[in-house]
Amino acid sequence: MQNPFTTTFSKVPENTYIHTEKTDEILENFLYDNPSELVYKITGVRGSGKTVILAKVEEELKSNGNKYINWLVFDVNPTRNILGQIAAMLVKEGFGSNDKKLSGASIPATILGTGGGIGYTRNDDFFDIGVEVETMIQAAQKKGKKILIGIDEVSKSEEMVKFASEYGRWLRAGYPVYFVCTGLYENIQELSNVKNLTFFRRATTVKTEPLNMIRMTEMYRSKLNIDGEQAQKMAKITKGYAYAFQELGVLCFKKKAEETLEDILPMLKAELFAYSYEKIWEEMTELDRFLASLLTEKEEYKREEVLKLMGERAGSYSMYRDRLIKRGILNSRQGYISLALPYFAEYIKEYCVGA
Repeated sequence: MQNPFTTTFSKVPENTYIHTEKTDEILENFLYDNPSELVYKITGVRGSGKTVILAKVEEELKSNGNKYINWLVFDVNPTRNILGQIAAMLVKEGFGSNDKKLSGASIPATILGTGGGIGYTRNDDFFDIGVEVETMIQAAQKKGKKILIGIDEVSKSEEMVKFASEYGRWLRAGYPVYFVCTGLYENIQELSNVKNLTFFRRATTVKTEPLNMIRMTEMYRSKLNIDGEQAQKMAKITKGYAYAFQELGVLCFKKKAEETLEDILPMLKAELFAYSYEKIWEEMTELDRFLASLLTEKEEYKREEVLKLMGERAGSYSMYRDRLIKRGILNSRQGYISLALPYFAEYIKEYCVGA
């Protein structure tokens, strides 16, 4: 039997996907004739399911044609010519290829990822890709089409800034072009602070949340054929961290009959440490690491306890805390804070403190 769990980053689990209300939030808004939001920024810690939310939004708009009518879904690579990719996708959908006004447009093979263009020859020294794409969007609008542009893992790059600048113009013009992206908190913030990208800074941010405990328990119970008590114990170990949920499922599926859950936990820790936490720690600032390192001796800390541990840096507590909460590294509840990721405290103590 094939393992129903997967630990491949950016891959949507087919058999162990756990529904999140964040997907519904975005899709429900897109159903309105005049939605309040056309842009969503999905953020969260690595391995928390950002890409899955985006992929599910794209999948629903593509596959549920009875509910979501006349949608074009463009999944764009942020490391390549973004406007060029959108132009190529619009041409492929039939917008522009029969329009004489676009006869000067050229869609190069490097953009299409194929052996050649789509029958265009550029002979206009004043060709502007932004103008050409806007003309094609207008043609799509006349046909009653709505366009979703999805970009996974955005960051402040020359291509992203060019695209965002053009998109801001489309937004002001009222074109039916929607934009959903994912990114780490710090990358989203850096792009949001680019001059003249006010729309992106003000766009709705959707933060990933821990997976639902009951849904995780039921998934473990049904897919691994184990009793409810064991399944609940496994779900609690993951703390709702999506990557840990999948990894523990993989290990439990592969374990030998004589092995117990305790036997495979060291392997879970090793996978989390090597393939997730090392990168997360590397991307944290020195100040972020300082606060996280103070929270490794017990499950939760009162605000007053942390302030005492911080000493001279106590005045910056709120800033440190809020940033780590937004990054998905800390949980906060009624005056208490704790590390959000399973075994992250062990990772810090074993591999980071004093290193």
